[in-house]
Amino acid sequence: QALLCGVIVMRPEDPLIFLEEKIKEIMEKELDADLWYMCIDPSLRTNLKRIAETYLSALFGLEDEQLMTTELCTKAFDFYSRNLKKFYFRGWLKYHLQRKNKRKNTDQKMALAEFHYKLQKIRVIIEKWNSWAQINKEKNTLATRRLQQIFNKITLNAALKAWRTEACSSLKTKAYFESLIKKGQEGSFVSSESLSFQSVKCKGSHLPEEALLQIFRYVNLVDLARCAQVSQAWKLLTQNSSIWSDINFSSVKHKVQDKIVVNILRRWRPYVIRLNLRGCHSLHWPSFKSISECKNLQDLNLSECQGLNDDSMRLISEGCPSLLYLNLSYTDITNGTLRLLSRSFPNLQYLSLAHCRKFTDKGLQYLGSGRGCHKLIYLDLSGCIQVSVDGFRNIANGCSRIQNLLINDMPTLTDRCIQALAEKCEQIMSVVFLDSPHLSDTTFRALAECKLIKVSIEGNNRITDLSFKLMSKCCPYIRHIHMADCQKITDAGLKMIAPLKYILILNLADCIRIGDGGIKPFVEGSSGATLRELNLTNCVRVTDASVTEIAQRCHNLTYLNLRYCENVTDAGIEALGNMSSLISIDISGTSISDMGLGALGCSGKIKELSISECQNISDTGIQKFCQDTKHLEYCHVSYCPQLTDEAVKALAFHCHRLTSISIAGCPKMTDLCVGYLAAACRYLHFLDISGCVRLTDKALKYLWKGCKQLHVLKMLYCRNITKQAVLKYTAKLEQREHNDGDPPPWLGYDRNGNI
Repeated sequence: QALLCGVIVMRPEDPLIFLEEKIKEIMEKELDADLWYMCIDPSLRTNLKRIAETYLSALFGLEDEQLMTTELCTKAFDFYSRNLKKFYFRGWLKYHLQRKNKRKNTDQKMALAEFHYKLQKIRVIIEKWNSWAQINKEKNTLATRRLQQIFNKITLNAALKAWRTEACSSLKTKAYFESLIKKGQEGSFVSSESLSFQSVKCKGSHLPEEALLQIFRYVNLVDLARCAQVSQAWKLLTQNSSIWSDINFSSVKHKVQDKIVVNILRRWRPYVIRLNLRGCHSLHWPSFKSISECKNLQDLNLSECQGLNDDSMRLISEGCPSLLYLNLSYTDITNGTLRLLSRSFPNLQYLSLAHCRKFTDKGLQYLGSGRGCHKLIYLDLSGCIQVSVDGFRNIANGCSRIQNLLINDMPTLTDRCIQALAEKCEQIMSVVFLDSPHLSDTTFRALAECKLIKVSIEGNNRITDLSFKLMSKCCPYIRHIHMADCQKITDAGLKMIAPLKYILILNLADCIRIGDGGIKPFVEGSSGATLRELNLTNCVRVTDASVTEIAQRCHNLTYLNLRYCENVTDAGIEALGNMSSLISIDISGTSISDMGLGALGCSGKIKELSISECQNISDTGIQKFCQDTKHLEYCHVSYCPQLTDEAVKALAFHCHRLTSISIAGCPKMTDLCVGYLAAACRYLHFLDISGCVRLTDKALKYLWKGCKQLHVLKMLYCRNITKQAVLKYTAKLEQREHNDGDPPPWLGYDRNGNI
């Protein structure tokens, strides 16, 4: 057809040659498309429609029978059938999809209707139940009110009856006690022990007299005066001479005046053996005069008494010849007082002159002159920086029996001072040199002849492993080693003291060169099984291997400090959970998580726990630990910002014996956590809530109602606690700290508690 169309349009002179050339071109190029156009010159091409078959028959002269062949009909029928099937199939598919979508929409509407029906049904049920519950609640309230009225009436009748009976019995002894009071006012010393306790014994008390007396010995003076007002029986007990043999004014130092001291000592002076006036700043000559009248006084503590001077000590020295223990630390005594000590107290055994800066080496010479304090076995010269080598030589000449020596906070202390002292004081058993940076191994060479039992040195960069070597050779019975912040102590030194058999306390805090290479050999040594206290604070080289070895070897260990040991993880802490002897542990700043803390509580005997700055511990870990620990008394979880009220809830309701808690730096804590503590922890003495920015005045109200024994409360950076509430609810506390400023940046969160 294409060739014929080309012949018609082009009209060649020789049609056969034209057809032959086009057929060859088709065969060479293998073209099967656009045949219509390749046989016609481009200039003659037009957009013509395809010629129908009827035109072909007219052009070529074909009849209808030749055009309608069987093959063409079959192909036409097949083509028509396929198109028809496609048309009907598409129609059926469209109909089916419409039915499916309609059924799906119907199901959704039915489900929605069913849900709405159930919701309406539940709402009706709840409304009916609510009305029933309200009616039932009103009935219960009315019944409770009636029962309470009946109970109050019965209780009142019983109380009135008991009061009448007690009043009748007290009339019989009223005259006796009036006469007793009159005799006391006249100044006669009536021994309370001669009075009959059984004649006035409280009918409500089932405790024997000895037990009640033992309880009253733990009560301070203010509470003892209150106890005396409870009943005649208690008043009689508070007048027992055994209670007044040991008087402690230090517990009420801010309330003590000369009049109180004079009245008490004047009445009980024959029985006073121990007297503590530490920190009583308001005492003057009348009080010291009363002290001089206590002829049997043996133990006197005048530390921090600002009114004490040489004249006061002269007064005391004239009337207290039996004095054995004397504490004059932080006072203004001079050489005159030291001369009095040597004359008036020949039996003095314990003397503290700590931080007394007004005496000199000459005064120390007086201690050994004349009768002297030759029996002195305990001497505290902490902070006396004016004492030189000559002063220590004077002490050695006059007080050669010294066994316990304390020289803390003395940067002027040198090896020559200790050498001068150790030349004649060969009985020294305990030395404490805290914050004495100029001492070296020479000090231990000088003390080599002394059979040391206790050694305490802190903040020294000159002590080396040689000192440990000298201890292992010359101090076989040493029990207490405190070598904190000594940077030159290494694992080699620990290996040297491993053979010692009697070490009970070992403190290596801040010795950063100590690691597994020293701890493991020491624990495996002779003292491992007897060790009771171990402090490895900030020993960053200690790992789980050492902790596991400690758990396996130290069966008597009661105290363990692993603070800031960053390489200690759950693996080591889980081993400690099997130690039945461990009661105090500090793992602050370690990598412990909830799993390790839960395993630590398995022993159930932990009393003191510190997990401050442990970022991997959450409420879950605290809850697991508390489930098995019922004896916890001290718990510090400071600076754990991930903890919430749930942690404190677990502590409060599982550990009722808590006395000290710190949740400082926990911004998620709210008033609810303080409510838990106030409801369950009745023995709480210390609480630190600093940095808990969400606490309000309501928290203080909880504490005021529930924690009657609270002594110390810290509330720094609590911006929602007002000063008015602090003054109202914490006025009776011994110590309180509060400010309403924003938390400092080092806490890691803003004023709203956001990290």
